Amino acid sequence: MTWKIYHNPACGTSRNVLAKLRAAGLEPEVIAYLDTPPDRETLLRLIAEAGLTPRAALREKGTDWRERGLDAPDVTDARIIDAMLAHPILINRPLVTGPHGTKLCRPSETVDALIAGARPD
Repeated sequence: MTWKIYHNPACGTSRNVLAKLRAAGLEPEVIAYLDTPPDRETLLRLIAEAGLTPRAALREKGTDWRERGLDAPDVTDARIIDAMLAHPILINRPLVTGPHGTKLCRPSETVDALIAGARPD
């Protein structure tokens, strides 16, 4: 399986995670998700594989999520996913996939478990 990082180069955490992957000798496929957002099926798969709910995968910091009404407790998962697809900045990052799973790597140290799983014991 190819390593992938759903990356925002303007995000310090995303840059740190990419650097950690490269320092470990891994060269992931870098997906600039703001320019090339995932389709619905991929986004749902990433969220599920990471063990998240759409609400937990929603980026709040630096976004207009409240103005979009996504802070209401009765907002459905489908509405959150629709908002993420229409406005990819709402997808929390970086999401990293590798042979041993998918993780939302916030904080950046979260990627260490994926990297360690990639190395033979």
